Amino acid sequence: MDAETGLADLPPGHKDDLRLWLRLLTCANLMEADIRRRLRVQFNTTLPRFDLLAALHRAPEGLTLGEVSRRMMVSNGNVTGLAARLEQEGLVERGLDAHDRRAFRLRLTERGARDFARQSRAHEGWVNALLAGLSAEERAALHGLLGRAKHSIREGTA
Repeated sequence: MDAETGLADLPPGHKDDLRLWLRLLTCANLMEADIRRRLRVQFNTTLPRFDLLAALHRAPEGLTLGEVSRRMMVSNGNVTGLAARLEQEGLVERGLDAHDRRAFRLRLTERGARDFARQSRAHEGWVNALLAGLSAEERAALHGLLGRAKHSIREGTA
């Protein structure tokens, strides 16, 4: 039993904020686990690899290792090893940064761009399928409410 289910029988109004947080966490964890599984089964890859390719796809001029780690919200050490493996596989290339000769820029190779395009199309389909039980209006309402929650959380952590 997950933590959310354990609180399901509480009366309305009792620990509502905690229940909401656990519901959000449960939804995110369920979606992430399914996407991780599908990436592994269909593409023999991992979510961090997919995320790094996605970050580079959104930045055709390339990114430094520091920029990648900030965008992915992971340590430079994690990005360094991952980038090295993707470079060995021919999915990314590393070149000197034109503005800072001490830094390297990572870019997708043609093969990396092709692989990511296939994975990205599949990923979008998986997300669509996971949310197919919600109507377009429900998805729009949820998106708006989560935007307000995100703003509230940012305000609360400022």
